[in-house]
Amino acid sequence: MEQTGPIDVHIHGIAGFDTKDPSPEDIIRIAQILAENGVSGFLPTVYPGSINNMRKDMENIKKAMLLQRSRGEREGAKILGIHMEGPFLNPSRCGALDAGSFLVPTEYNLKRLIEGFEDTIRVITIAPEIDGALSLIKKISDMGIIVSMGHSDATYKDAEAGFNAGARGITHIFNAMRGIHHREPGIAGFGLLNPHVYVELIADPFHIHIKAIEMVFKIKDSSRIIIVSDSVKATGILSPVSDKNSILQGGSMTITGSADGLIGSGFEKDTVIRCIQDNPVRYLTLD
Repeated sequence: MEQTGPIDVHIHGIAGFDTKDPSPEDIIRIAQILAENGVSGFLPTVYPGSINNMRKDMENIKKAMLLQRSRGEREGAKILGIHMEGPFLNPSRCGALDAGSFLVPTEYNLKRLIEGFEDTIRVITIAPEIDGALSLIKKISDMGIIVSMGHSDATYKDAEAGFNAGARGITHIFNAMRGIHHREPGIAGFGLLNPHVYVELIADPFHIHIKAIEMVFKIKDSSRIIIVSDSVKATGILSPVSDKNSILQGGSMTITGSADGLIGSGFEKDTVIRCIQDNPVRYLTLD
């Protein structure tokens, strides 16, 4: 994978545009905004929805990728493929996502969803504890698509089973998942302690307490930490993007902004830069 510079592997949108927008040009606009903020590549992340709607969103992203290639000119940060956040997730840990759109993880549903996009999808987030998930994780992994575990109430044992089935990532650790308890470390504990699994980290000032971020860096091998934005259409200023119930809807800043904030808070610069640059490359090449 020939890619240099910061890469965001989990981003829905920014500054008035997102992956639900109806035009490939809107995806290109996201790419341009990211480039203006120092991001060189990204995975537009598709929200769970009906299969037809998800396929429409993926088609727009695929068309945007073709536009970037055909124009032969700089069209912003490179679109590296698709991250599908769902729809095989646990409704009890839906977070800001629409639990009503989640699907049972069956091969039939998977085929209906991804047929024709197998060469474009790079990451799929799945909750490993729901019935049928483990066999689907194995199938997806065997296809060369990365499985990340998230929006999950998985126990430590459940997460370990997902990893053994082929999952290689944890989606936005601590957020929309079972937390750590001294009698059940859960999926978050598994993400911290397993030396091989990658963990996404939303390192803005609102999703995770700065001391919890510090804990991640002290416990986790920093080569397996990937800073993500999880930014959304409303992201544009440094403020929490939340709904009327104060549920966080998405990240508040770009990965470059998050990195600058961590460095300014005393985190080691080279380590932080690796978390937005080298680590995503290794993750996307299944290293």
